[in-house]
Amino acid sequence: MTEKILSVAAIAEMVNGQVEGDEKVLIRGFAPIDAAGAGDISFLAKAAKDDLLATTEASAVIVPQGVAPRDGLPLIQVRDPYLAVAIIHGYFVATPFSAKGIHPRASIGQGCSLGKEITIAPLAVLGDRVKIGERVTVEAGAVIGDDVQLGDDTTIKANVTIYGHCLIGKRVTIHAGTVVGSDGYGYSVNERGEHIKRPQVGTVRIDDDVEIGANCCIDRAAYGVTWIKAGTKIDNLVQVAHNVVIGENSLLVAQVGVSGSTTLGRNVVMGGQAATTGHITLGDRVMVAARGAVHNNQPAGAMVGGTPAIPIRQWTKSCAVFAKLPELQKNIRKNSKAIAELCKEPDKKE
Repeated sequence: MTEKILSVAAIAEMVNGQVEGDEKVLIRGFAPIDAAGAGDISFLAKAAKDDLLATTEASAVIVPQGVAPRDGLPLIQVRDPYLAVAIIHGYFVATPFSAKGIHPRASIGQGCSLGKEITIAPLAVLGDRVKIGERVTVEAGAVIGDDVQLGDDTTIKANVTIYGHCLIGKRVTIHAGTVVGSDGYGYSVNERGEHIKRPQVGTVRIDDDVEIGANCCIDRAAYGVTWIKAGTKIDNLVQVAHNVVIGENSLLVAQVGVSGSTTLGRNVVMGGQAATTGHITLGDRVMVAARGAVHNNQPAGAMVGGTPAIPIRQWTKSCAVFAKLPELQKNIRKNSKAIAELCKEPDKKE
């Protein structure tokens, strides 16, 4: 692969940055600030740590706006160093798609429509009538069910299972062990207390630019569709139940659970181990703190936490009080005793 080399000026243009220093310095890669060497660009997340600029061996550094130059070290000032690094580092590590074709040990069903540039690894299984676009990778051991569609530039990692009739968009990445389209959890109870399964005959739709982490479970709809909209990023070990709709560019962190028929708006953020009950709506830009349990509808922009979830400021104040409960209990006992003494009737004189 050809080595990628960019000038500081070219990198600044990529991230809408302002160069302080020699913009002609050439950059060949990215590295952390304490490990960077000649030819590397690094970054400084906070201006308060600008003392690190004196010791780094990087050839250039991305910094927050307002950080002053140091000893001729070229700086690229940006509004958001983390965003700039994601763009620059992504550029250096990106590799062009290399189609390896269909491995002899892969299994391809009948009536499949496959792109010209694809990679189907050993022991991957494609069911009947699967449609795969261009520059798609299906890694070893993945199972793609009947009538599934995979859009261009999508990557299905090892041992992923996608049940039949699911629709996967373009530039989607699904990491190892995830299951898409398994039956939703739906039962009815008869007069003997037995649980009778309700048929789960819907599907799953995953739109463009979605990334799903390892060992997630995305249930198919009971009827209709479980829908993950464009740009959403899902961490490892997340459960999305049947008929859930997740709005564009939402973030679900590790071990989140979204119960059936819940709708999330755009740019919703749910912290680690947060959960919702079923049949509720979280409006656009709602944020749920880690381990928050949401039991009711939340308006756009709400920030909640706790179990059950309440407004975040109220929850943080409650947490502060909770830590003081032993002391408060001790004071209550002491005060109760003192009040009891004061309330005693005086002894009557004979």
